[in-house]
Amino acid sequence: MFDVSMFLRHNFARVWSIAPATLVSLEMGYISSVMVTELLSPPVVPYQSIEHIRPSILPGIQKLCLSVDYITDTMISTITNNINCLTHLDLRDSPIMEPRLAFDLTNAGIQQINLHGRLKHLSLVRSQEIFPAYFKRVNDLGILLMADRCSDMESICLGGFCQVTDTGFRTILHSCSKIFKLRIYHGPHLTDLVFHDIAATSLTLTHVSLRWCNLLTNHGVARLVSNGNLSVLDLRDCRNIGDEALRTISNLSELKALLIDGSDISDMGLSHLSKGAMHSLVSLSIRGCKRLTDNCISFLFDESSNCELRELDLSNIPNLSDAGILLLAKRRIPLLELRMRQCPLISDTSIMVLASMKVDEEGWYGSSLRLLDLYNCGGITQLSFQWLKKPYFPRLRWLGVSSSVSRDVLDALSRNRPFQHIVFHGEELGMTGQWDNSDDLYMHDYDEVDELEQWLEGENAGDDEDIQEAENNADPML
Repeated sequence: MFDVSMFLRHNFARVWSIAPATLVSLEMGYISSVMVTELLSPPVVPYQSIEHIRPSILPGIQKLCLSVDYITDTMISTITNNINCLTHLDLRDSPIMEPRLAFDLTNAGIQQINLHGRLKHLSLVRSQEIFPAYFKRVNDLGILLMADRCSDMESICLGGFCQVTDTGFRTILHSCSKIFKLRIYHGPHLTDLVFHDIAATSLTLTHVSLRWCNLLTNHGVARLVSNGNLSVLDLRDCRNIGDEALRTISNLSELKALLIDGSDISDMGLSHLSKGAMHSLVSLSIRGCKRLTDNCISFLFDESSNCELRELDLSNIPNLSDAGILLLAKRRIPLLELRMRQCPLISDTSIMVLASMKVDEEGWYGSSLRLLDLYNCGGITQLSFQWLKKPYFPRLRWLGVSSSVSRDVLDALSRNRPFQHIVFHGEELGMTGQWDNSDDLYMHDYDEVDELEQWLEGENAGDDEDIQEAENNADPML
């Protein structure tokens, strides 16, 4: 890992000339599209015969993941023409303004993808983080021309293609028969018609993400889930998805991860999951579903269910209170991750309940939680930190709290539990970075408490008093 900005542009390609030919994977957090072009273009000396032109740098690269300022036709052409072994291409840009023609991707550029026919995984995403920019110069024709070369593709991710309609997206489904991962982000023209005749295809989709596709409705989801092999389904920020969609999703017997943040579901809608897919789900995110209340917990987890859930996101649910967390604790679900950030009604009581929870009669206090996000919860005070120290939550490795918490208290807790990551600026806990890993279950490599940690905890036993002293000195209003 290094900072690309440390290099003068004309020196950057020369640095990579010493890279070994055996290098097969390259990921860069940020690099300009001009530098990419210069890096991958083979140098040509004037008046030199074509036989003596140096081969391209990094000839063995198979996987290339780049975050750039602009994805352009020139960059795509350079990558395609100079990397012959490429099987995995992941490009993401974040324009600070609407790109001009020379600095944009068009139909001419996108049809050059996979000229060598070896590409298996393709991701082209225009991020909306800085400026609401889209790929406005790529339409259905460009997708059609690209799809002709992508019949062997296994994974496709397209983000920000605002001129592509159902015709273009259906072309992918009907031309790429081997695809099993499909992700479409910010598809304002994607409707239910994309999946109208999906049952007539030979597709075996296992991972589908349709984020920020607001024209998608319950009917389209019903058509999609007729493909019963789905194990990961991401419908975040699809505002028109409601209870009827959950009724059909509940029939997916192999579903492991479901993300339906910001949808129009209700407590009663979640009861459909408890009768079907909830028995196989490992990860569930219902963040920002405004209609949900404490009753959603009782609908999700009935007393007789044998639940495999390990990751639960209840963040940004205004009507979720301590009563809902009490219901969750009573069900003794062995969660590894619990997120409930930005919940105004969650208070110290929830922390006490979770700290006192036992998954089984011989288990430890604080259940099996390894990640707990309490950022900006309305009722959390310094009192909670009495329950976040030993012996409670013995397996906790990630903790999210508000920045208003006294730094002395946080420092004392860090000394008390040196293996715990405490985050207090609102960052998402445990995330692996900019690349979207919503398909990956168990992203975090949690270490069990070993003899070294037990010894360190024994050495730091006096830090309990430090926490108590820091709490006494802190502002009680924080």
